[in-house]
Amino acid sequence: MVIVFALLALGVLVAGNWYLWRRLFRDTTRGPGLARRAGVAVIAGGWVLAIGAIAGERAGAPFWLQQVLAWPGFLWLALSIYLLLGVVAGEVVRPLLRRFLERRARAIAAVPQPEPEPVPAGAVPPKAPEPEGSAPAPEPSRRLFVSRAVAGAAAVAAVGTVGYGTYGVLRGPRVKRVTVPLAKLPRAAHGYRIAVVSDIHLGPVLGRGFAQQVVDTINSTQPDIVAVVGDLVDGSVKDLGPAAAPLRQLKAPSYFVTGNHEYFSGAEQWVEEVRRLGLLPLENARTELPYFDLAGVNDIAGESEGQGPDFTKALGDRDTARACVLLAHQPVQIHDAVKHGVDLQLSGHTHGGQLWPGNLIAAAANPTVAGLERYGDTQLYVSRGAGAWGPPTRVGAPSDITVIELASTRA
Repeated sequence: MVIVFALLALGVLVAGNWYLWRRLFRDTTRGPGLARRAGVAVIAGGWVLAIGAIAGERAGAPFWLQQVLAWPGFLWLALSIYLLLGVVAGEVVRPLLRRFLERRARAIAAVPQPEPEPVPAGAVPPKAPEPEGSAPAPEPSRRLFVSRAVAGAAAVAAVGTVGYGTYGVLRGPRVKRVTVPLAKLPRAAHGYRIAVVSDIHLGPVLGRGFAQQVVDTINSTQPDIVAVVGDLVDGSVKDLGPAAAPLRQLKAPSYFVTGNHEYFSGAEQWVEEVRRLGLLPLENARTELPYFDLAGVNDIAGESEGQGPDFTKALGDRDTARACVLLAHQPVQIHDAVKHGVDLQLSGHTHGGQLWPGNLIAAAANPTVAGLERYGDTQLYVSRGAGAWGPPTRVGAPSDITVIELASTRA
């Protein structure tokens, strides 16, 4: 089954890129030549860089090589998505534009021309005036014009979309504020603020400068505690320890749970590193804060290393009369949270879809893609995350750091 799926995916990828080359290069040129060969080089080269960037990150290639491959490779991934969407949308525009040009050509041809004035015998006839407007274009020329117009519009739209989406990530996450009422929260805790940050994804693209932006933004909200709910890094402590160093500057008590990407990056080492930076890892553990219990469970990806989530260990012997807030990276962990009487689960993982229409795929795999929803007596809040995985680009899913303000229903 794995081989069949891989072959199917490869077939779809090849077909999609052949279609992209055809619409952007073959249909916009008059014949074989440099432009078509350049198109093959651009598309094939882009995918070589993209696959190299992903494989290099997973295989732990030298960090300098990961950085060299990451920017062009990951940006090509985003650009190819929106180029493909653009040329597909162009299939709707193409016949409409051709019909418009045909009607315009017929209208020009139907304009009556003035009768020529008689010429005296022996005189040189005057040159006939050019008719107003363009002469009807031959069918091949019209088809070429339409192909070039549609391809050009698709390219401009794709580059603009990816450019703006990349700018949105690099400028740093914006603060989002959400009020969450909890029935068990004592009146004295009304207005308690939790800064939730997930999916920072420090790596070959987003480094120390980005981490500093995130830390400065969190500190500016003056939260009571900070919750880092997984996918902090994409790489080893050796390569990314300096990039994560600004976390030491967090002013409020800070807590951490693993995400799936920590298990691709050496989870045990990162748990110790964040502890060294002043954060408290909650590895299937709970701490009793003055007004409520704060618990955390490992990510599901830890199961392959015998370090998966253990809700009983984290929540089994707690006082159920107290409110409980759970940090769990993936929204799908909500079902276990409901069984254990959690009042509020804070998660990330989805990136809100990151690249539209990725939100549709994320919705198929997660109970909640972004925002606050209720599951029985348990509420689930999912952050879109602060950074980005792969392309440093977001479209339709802006990055955020969320300040959760707890509200007591007894206030």
